Amino acid sequence: MVCLGNICRSPLAEGIMQQKIREAEFDWEVDSAGTGHWHAGQLPDRRSIVTAGQHGIDITKQRARHFQADDFERFDKIFVMDTHNLRDVLRQARNEAHRAKVELILDHIHPGQERGVPDPYYDDDGFEEVFQMLERACEAFVLGHKHRPLP
Repeated sequence: MVCLGNICRSPLAEGIMQQKIREAEFDWEVDSAGTGHWHAGQLPDRRSIVTAGQHGIDITKQRARHFQADDFERFDKIFVMDTHNLRDVLRQARNEAHRAKVELILDHIHPGQERGVPDPYYDDDGFEEVFQMLERACEAFVLGHKHRPLP
């Protein structure tokens, strides 16, 4: 899960996806990162922590980190929150196999529409809306893999 600073959207997405895969009894590793490095080592934004907590998800063990090219080797899928993150992540791809792993997370509920998850950092009221978008996208992804494994 990748957003800009790895303190708002991608920590929520990581927490939501972890909950969904536990419920589905999948053995997947989920992590999040940011295309920017300035929040590295920090907790998620307090508003993300509160919003996740209101849905029974604890994201307080997460720490922001910077997306690295090595993440292409570590993960089968790399979900980005918006087209800016998509561009920044694809810039680090070393080959076509890496590029094929990257996709907009909302494509799972709005295929081909290139919709991005809005960054709620400057909008206190946007965190619940972002949570709901990510919850639907993660649910759709997990349900789509109930009967078929990841590539």
